[in-house]
Amino acid sequence: MVPAIPDHIRQDTAFGFFDRSATSDRLFNPMLVSNFEANTMYKTILDELRRSKSFTFSVAFVSSDAIASLKQALIDFPGRGRIITSTYLGFNSPDSFRELANLRDIGVDTYIFDNENQGFHPKGFIFEQEHSTTAIVGSSNLTSRALKANHEWNLRFSALPDGDIVDQLDAAIAEQLKVSTPLTEAWIQAYEAVYVPPERRETVHLSSADGGSDTEVICPNAMQMEALQEIDQVRESGEDKALVVSATGTGKTILAALDVKAVNPNRMLFVVHREQILDRAIEEFTKVLDLIPGDIGKFVGSLRELDRRFVFATVQSLGTMANLESIPADYFDYVLVDEVHRAGAQLHLNIINYFTPKFMLGITATPERTDDFNVYSLFDFNVPYEIRLQKALEEDMLAPFHYYGVTDFELGGEVISDASQLKDLVASERVTHVLNAIETYGHAGAAVKGLMFCSRKEEANELSRLLNQRAVHGRTLRTRALTGDDPIPIREAVVDDLEAGRLDYIITVDVFNEGIDIRSVNQVVMLRQTLSSIVFTQQLGRGLRKSEGKSHLIVIDFIGNYANNYLVPIALFGDSSLNKDSIRQKMIEAQDAGTVAGLSSVNFDPIAKERIFASIASTKLDSMKNLKKTFKDFQSRLGRPPKLIDFARFDVVDPVVIAGARGNYWNLLHSFKISELAPPEIQNKALTFLSVEFLNGKRPHELLILDHLLKNRDSLDEQECIGLLRRHAVTADEMTMVSLQRIFSLDFYTITEQAKYGQPIVDWNADRIALAEWFGDLVAQSAEFNDHVQDLVETGLYLSRHRYEWGQPMELGKMYSRKDVCRLLNWSDNQQGTMFGYKFDLHTNTCPIFVKYHKGSDMSASTSYKDAFINEKTLHWYSKNRKSLESPDVQRILSNKFALHLFAKKDDAESADFYYLGKVRPSNAEQATMPGDEPDSELSVVTMNLALDTPVELALYDYLTQSGSSPAKDSEAREELRSVGEGPAQESLF
Repeated sequence: MVPAIPDHIRQDTAFGFFDRSATSDRLFNPMLVSNFEANTMYKTILDELRRSKSFTFSVAFVSSDAIASLKQALIDFPGRGRIITSTYLGFNSPDSFRELANLRDIGVDTYIFDNENQGFHPKGFIFEQEHSTTAIVGSSNLTSRALKANHEWNLRFSALPDGDIVDQLDAAIAEQLKVSTPLTEAWIQAYEAVYVPPERRETVHLSSADGGSDTEVICPNAMQMEALQEIDQVRESGEDKALVVSATGTGKTILAALDVKAVNPNRMLFVVHREQILDRAIEEFTKVLDLIPGDIGKFVGSLRELDRRFVFATVQSLGTMANLESIPADYFDYVLVDEVHRAGAQLHLNIINYFTPKFMLGITATPERTDDFNVYSLFDFNVPYEIRLQKALEEDMLAPFHYYGVTDFELGGEVISDASQLKDLVASERVTHVLNAIETYGHAGAAVKGLMFCSRKEEANELSRLLNQRAVHGRTLRTRALTGDDPIPIREAVVDDLEAGRLDYIITVDVFNEGIDIRSVNQVVMLRQTLSSIVFTQQLGRGLRKSEGKSHLIVIDFIGNYANNYLVPIALFGDSSLNKDSIRQKMIEAQDAGTVAGLSSVNFDPIAKERIFASIASTKLDSMKNLKKTFKDFQSRLGRPPKLIDFARFDVVDPVVIAGARGNYWNLLHSFKISELAPPEIQNKALTFLSVEFLNGKRPHELLILDHLLKNRDSLDEQECIGLLRRHAVTADEMTMVSLQRIFSLDFYTITEQAKYGQPIVDWNADRIALAEWFGDLVAQSAEFNDHVQDLVETGLYLSRHRYEWGQPMELGKMYSRKDVCRLLNWSDNQQGTMFGYKFDLHTNTCPIFVKYHKGSDMSASTSYKDAFINEKTLHWYSKNRKSLESPDVQRILSNKFALHLFAKKDDAESADFYYLGKVRPSNAEQATMPGDEPDSELSVVTMNLALDTPVELALYDYLTQSGSSPAKDSEAREELRSVGEGPAQESLF
């Protein structure tokens, strides 16, 4: 007799192989994984690890960076795993095998297929769940590009334990293991002794014209080519200055040299702030311009080689007025200033202000400054191009990094912090904790060339002494502390020791935040709290330069209970929005996709992750101090007060945040003393209405209508309005049109809101839709008011197109307030004040359900509903109390006559908004009880399962369901619910 097939397997199999219209949870359905957009092998493996109890990977090729990107997921995995690989074609290096061997302590064993007569070329990933097996078989090996970037074809499918395909997979694995050898250090050493790496085919050479020796040709990459074109356009427009922002490691010196090559000046001056950087710049200019020694001059110390065509100078030597005045101001027709963010210093200013070249180019990675000096103004606000960190990673200009946020050491129940006493910072137990993390997360194969950043000079020195007495992977550590007390020759000697492999780590405080180029650094350890996202990015950037033999950078960040832990995701994701929800969303998305820009990844252990979220919740990102500083920085960048659309396009502060700080943006500009007068009351109310209700772009309809009326200054009848909306590919059905009329008439809003917003700005009659006369007159008469209105509409439409799926009522995973939901579901009025738990709208036949997953301790027993996800597709849900199966609202829910929309938030630490999880279908309703407020009292309640049309993305699911305790406990709690409400066994699909 064929055993009964669980509903989810039966339905998912039917959906995938027989009928795509079949009802399905889409948790175990067959799926093609191709690395297209978010459908990556990497994300799929992470998803499968989250729900499995064991796994076997059988793959021909393994790279150390792929292992690094999966490391945290493998550490968090509660079961055991196996990896079967081989020495086929010599692809797997000894370093990769050492990384695999290092997984043994976290429960992953490796076996080497050892049949010399047979090539080993499988690509299979098998996961065992409690009641099923999932396999992914196709073209991807265990390498970063195969998991994230390459176009691949991999088929994911699931089967029950008694299925024949499961036997076939088990048999194939058993056959491989028969001729496989467990991976050991002795095996690796024997392999290393005879290992010959496969021939490199990546370096491209161009033969010289006469057929002689090969000549290296430096060609601009795509981003550099675009930058060069933009710089040239600045020159063509008559400007003589420009500033290029280029992230550390993106080749800004090469970019400068390529521009010099294009201009071909008679004399060029290149100014740097350190001689070590100057020598590297000369090397790169020589490559790009094919220079000979006679072309190159130095202005350093006693050298004054001004008779050369290309002069390289240090600020310290050139920047005194006595030295400058010995040179004609127009002597150079092209001047380059490196690290120009230092230009607030007097010597820099002397040079920039003295020379009058035909063109001056400033280059920097970090134009933002902590003082009030405006770098942009020195270059007339001409910024033709910016290559920021995230974009550089996406374009493969930098080495990918794998970041691990690791819980810092606790001593006597207190988490280590920068305020801890020195004896605690360097306590033996903390040193052991640090070394354990380095052994777990750090390089096990490649030789480490690392930087450690700590909080104090004394800590750096003592930590170096203690580490030099300890070992990692059986090798005694070699470290050296460097502080600001060490002279430059000592620093350079220590750097040489690190690059030559005579040191493993340099331990420092802030010496290497910028201005140092150690290309071979492959590990950065942060033993201090993040005080600035700029400094964090600078320290991260020390290891992002590409270097021969370096596949990736490891970043180990020890996270304590710091109030400003929120700066970590701001720095990692480049999020300057000052919007907590945006930062949370990026944290969740990074855990879901497993990657950030390019091939890099961001990982947090469970406690560190909770500390980050707690820090986000407790901080006031949108404080007036933060808003004012960001505004001033952006004003310095633009050379004028920014508009809301500038914030949106440059992805600086969230326009919704900055406009809402004072009700509307005009009010904020007045408080910043940018606008002399505050908006008059009637204009103030209109701008507040537009800012609060439309600017977020969650529905474009109102904005499209306003945009048309403002641009054409005419009226529309309703049919013309419907045509306008349809031309822009948004809904224009009868209920939507009624909703829009009630929004513009203000009938949708509460009495309090109507008083706040003043008069309607649009007259919407049966035969005419037009700007209200008073509003149209004010727009025509007041240029300032008109600018603000136009800015609000343009920005709202921009956000609607770039943040949301255009024209869709609500988007899965996005956040909405109760009022948003009323509006987007076309309710006749705003009922947010009475929307507790769930509410029906008889006009639209919709019912939004709001779930706060983790209830606060201050909630009464009668409102502490035990709603809980059974899995990412099904929520076990409680009705309001004092309800029975016969209650009218329960009957409405069960009738399937109402569209049920599920919204959830984790807890009260979040904003008032909820994540939209999608439509749900109820089943298995049961009468139950829950505790009342009085001792030993019980209240009647109805429980049921709500099945989502689309499963919750696993990272969002984990975020919502995992409390601050432990993921394991949350998983156990969900396991108890899996049998709740299950119906009778279904017939076999076959």
